[in-house]
Amino acid sequence: MKKITVISLVISASFLSGFGLKSVLVARNAVHADAIKVTGIGGIFFKCKDPGQLKQWYHENLGLQTDQYGAAFVWYEGSDSTKKGLTQWTPFPETTRYFAPSAKDFMINYRVQNLAALVAELAKKGVTIVDSIATYDYGKFIHLLDPEGNKIELWEPIP
Repeated sequence: MKKITVISLVISASFLSGFGLKSVLVARNAVHADAIKVTGIGGIFFKCKDPGQLKQWYHENLGLQTDQYGAAFVWYEGSDSTKKGLTQWTPFPETTRYFAPSAKDFMINYRVQNLAALVAELAKKGVTIVDSIATYDYGKFIHLLDPEGNKIELWEPIP
């Protein structure tokens, strides 16, 4: 009788321990999966000799509806047709320092989810983070460098 009770307790403890461990691992992986997630291209930024003239050319010849920032391409997410997104197209003056420390003439902005968690994960991996998270009324931003020295902008849109 005593042996059966001990065996039952050991089996129950093993089951509960396994269930608890699985719950912790699933929760940790869920946070990690949300942390590292690019949801799309937020913008294409590039240097040029005369941004105003180039915006005008794209407006006149390709129909881009340009403003002081460039052009915004509005779209709706496939999984939720009520959720609006945008991709920004912006020419910068060739003398801009906005892309520094990269010497490249372009920068890509990636839309992401959970920027703070993603930055923490990237820092653990030794990724070069150029600045700290900046928050504006249209989203949170941070810049980092890829292995080839390209500056990347990460953007978490604010709904």
